[in-house]
Amino acid sequence: MILRSAHRVATRLFAQGDGRIADRTVDRVQLARTVLGAAATIALILAYNVDPNRWEDAAYGGAAQLIVAPFVLIIAAPLVIIGFIYYAPPHLRPHLRSRLRAPLKAVSWYVLTLVVMGGILVPTALTVDADDGKSWWEYVLAVASLIVIVWGFPFFFMASLYSARSAFNSAQVHPMLPPVLTLTLVWVFAAFSLIGDGMPGGPPIVQFCSTLGGPLSVTAVSLWELRRMRTRFGVTLRA
Repeated sequence: MILRSAHRVATRLFAQGDGRIADRTVDRVQLARTVLGAAATIALILAYNVDPNRWEDAAYGGAAQLIVAPFVLIIAAPLVIIGFIYYAPPHLRPHLRSRLRAPLKAVSWYVLTLVVMGGILVPTALTVDADDGKSWWEYVLAVASLIVIVWGFPFFFMASLYSARSAFNSAQVHPMLPPVLTLTLVWVFAAFSLIGDGMPGGPPIVQFCSTLGGPLSVTAVSLWELRRMRTRFGVTLRA
């Protein structure tokens, strides 16, 4: 019941479908790419990296990317969207700018979620002491913190998932924006990974596949999705 409620609200705020092209073929290819990418990662770890901490690092890295992705989008997406609108024909730019309300609204809800959660949990951790007698406001903070933990954390997780997938409902500005933002996101993460962890172990071909296999495959799928929008659905930016 609680998870269903959190999921319903997260879907309403961060997974609005207006403007997004429903293409099951693209969805299947994206799912297949994800499964094959995970299988390739597991195979490379088994073949060339016997460090037992590698599995834990991979799990934590995937979870961290999920949480960090919306923040990267908040920082990088404005630059991408500005360039996207600038690339559009002059007569379409006012229309695209007028549709920025949807992603801005989604970003505002996401930031507000963080502010509310932090505004409840931080004072609770600093002031509420289980060994002392509690005043009425400490009880209020304790109840509010319990609500954040039970309902807020699942909501935040699903909000992060949907925000990353929909790029904060950017399809409502233009259907081509989500794949473009996905390209930006995956290469930003690849750069962070290379700077932070360096090259993985193994022969050069394995290092290349581990470092660039994911970003290149996502790039290929995103470019194919953009081409499919143009050829199958007639969606263009310069028309």
